[in-house]
Amino acid sequence: MVNGEKPHNDNLNLGARGEEIAVAYLKGQKIIVVERNFRCKAGEVDIVARDGTTVVFIEVKTRRSMSFGPPQAAVTPFKQRQISKAALVWLAKRRLQEASARFDVIAILLRDHAVPEIEHIRNAFELAY
Repeated sequence: MVNGEKPHNDNLNLGARGEEIAVAYLKGQKIIVVERNFRCKAGEVDIVARDGTTVVFIEVKTRRSMSFGPPQAAVTPFKQRQISKAALVWLAKRRLQEASARFDVIAILLRDHAVPEIEHIRNAFELAY
């Protein structure tokens, strides 16, 4: 392990796994995934989806345990501002500024050898900038 590479890679793998689980979950909820990992200078959105006519910006947080609190606790006010700014860029690029939109958080707990625990928090926060 050089300069702590393994934990970083583990976190990337955990995050990617969490997003795959979230996408499968959303499909089961009849929510259509439009785009994944939208990035711009302002920030990033893990998943952009449509729930009926509503555009949904979804932050996925995955943890292996509750040692550092529930996964959704990692969506801090700073993170909410970054997601909000990225969402505004996404909407502007597609000329959808007037679209109905919301911010959701999908919290996933992946304990060893257990079925993932998924909590979908709709309207988790308001537009923050």
